[in-house]
Amino acid sequence: MSARENILARIRAAQRKPPAPDAAERERVHAHLAAHPHSPRPRGPHDLIAEFRLRALALSSTIDEIGAPNEAPQAVAAYLRRNALPLTAVCWPELAQLRWAAAGMSVEARGARDGDLVGITGAYCAIAETGTLMMVSGPGTPATVSLLPETHVALVRSGRIVRGMEEAWQLLRIELGAPPRAVNFISGPSRTADIEQTVTLGAHGPYRVHVILMGMRA
Repeated sequence: MSARENILARIRAAQRKPPAPDAAERERVHAHLAAHPHSPRPRGPHDLIAEFRLRALALSSTIDEIGAPNEAPQAVAAYLRRNALPLTAVCWPELAQLRWAAAGMSVEARGARDGDLVGITGAYCAIAETGTLMMVSGPGTPATVSLLPETHVALVRSGRIVRGMEEAWQLLRIELGAPPRAVNFISGPSRTADIEQTVTLGAHGPYRVHVILMGMRA
């Protein structure tokens, strides 16, 4: 058993439950979640893409739009060149098949390490209400790629933009069943105002977050 499973088994033992939930218990939990009403919420936007763009820009992210995913390498390279950033990067393994070299980039598909300046990821989904990227960890989506480099470039499918946090978690429950080891929410570049109430970007993560929305043109 993993450390996580051991901890959860001890909690269940204290509750006088078996070490792992059976199908009936899981069904009761799913029924409770489905029946539980949402708390009061602001009226949702009619255009999720426009709302996400507005909120993300307000958080100091930058945004480009492309059509098909195969346009992503050229779009990433153009952004890096515009900002005099290196054309060397790391990416999620699931993005390794994109033609990075044809765009003039040197990209390694692996987790990020100290010294990697640019990280390229996808996103599990994006949240229109807050301009936030929802990231889930896994073998093909290492969290370090979005957290360690100074520049984070995220490829986001326009069809994966949801209204709010509630819809994001519901999507995860439907598609993945159990939560992954880590879920990270990225709302623009890392920032802090701990010192003299002055906002400083890049204090605990990337200085830059650039979002490339895919599927925006026929």
